[in-house]
Amino acid sequence: MIIKADHNSYFVFDLDDTLYYEINFLKSAYSAIAAEISPHLSNELFEKMLEIYWSGRNTFRYLIEKFPERNMTVEKLLYLYRHHFPEISLKEGALDILSRIKESNGLTGIITDGRSITQRNKIKALGIEQYIDKLVISEEFGAEKPTSSLYESIMENEIMQQYYYIGDNLSKDFISPKKLGWCCIGILDEKNIRKQNLSDYSIEFLPHLFINNFAEIEII
Repeated sequence: MIIKADHNSYFVFDLDDTLYYEINFLKSAYSAIAAEISPHLSNELFEKMLEIYWSGRNTFRYLIEKFPERNMTVEKLLYLYRHHFPEISLKEGALDILSRIKESNGLTGIITDGRSITQRNKIKALGIEQYIDKLVISEEFGAEKPTSSLYESIMENEIMQQYYYIGDNLSKDFISPKKLGWCCIGILDEKNIRKQNLSDYSIEFLPHLFINNFAEIEII
């Protein structure tokens, strides 16, 4: 699909599983936790943690019971998970989309649920701070998707002819921007952490169109 970007267009992205794969953040966090708990056997522990995760069991409970001498708690493990500086990378084509929008004088934003430190670390790790005109994080804003005011905050100081929203979470990403008249684009990707079962949602939750990857969008 071809989208024209100019000074009258605003492109807003979700972050997790849209611009990068959230499973890679989980792996990065697990690696950091394994190194903290068992520095000499961190690789083996990391693989065990992933095995437990994929089996649907509680990884943190395993660590607490396996290493009682470390005095780990769920709260401590969550802190490590959320505050580590991640090793993650953009999905293929994402940087090209962002740079093309900026080259065409369009504006870009991110609306993401999550904690401030976690989401800001992700954006730093992805190296995209210079491409984002406005960042809206649920913890800082005081509300989560699909609260309409999150999206309306993008429109407060900018009167644009066209707003686009690109996301992946069918339960909360698109219902509000659709009501605001934004063009909504969903990314279908079986690598995402959350399953995208279209039959589970009514039409109001679904985007206007779907793509499988960023290569399907050409910014002119």
